[in-house]
Amino acid sequence: MANAGNEIAFKKETVAKLLTRSFKEDKTKVSSDAVVLVTEMMKVFVEEATRRAVKQASSEDCDTVDIEHFEKILPQLLLDF
Repeated sequence: MANAGNEIAFKKETVAKLLTRSFKEDKTKVSSDAVVLVTEMMKVFVEEATRRAVKQASSEDCDTVDIEHFEKILPQLLLDF
């Protein structure tokens, strides 16, 4: 990847909000450790999706990655995770 130095980051507040939106009861809480773990898993997921999309674009002799490349790798990516 050309921009391998770029770091993927998610705000912990955003991840916590996403998690709490899926809870059925308002009393359910999420621990800070759980937020850190989910944040790390999201980071790994995005990094892997990026790698696969770059590889797909490369196999099609494209210099840039388009949404079509991501759409092609998405089914297998979801099965792997």
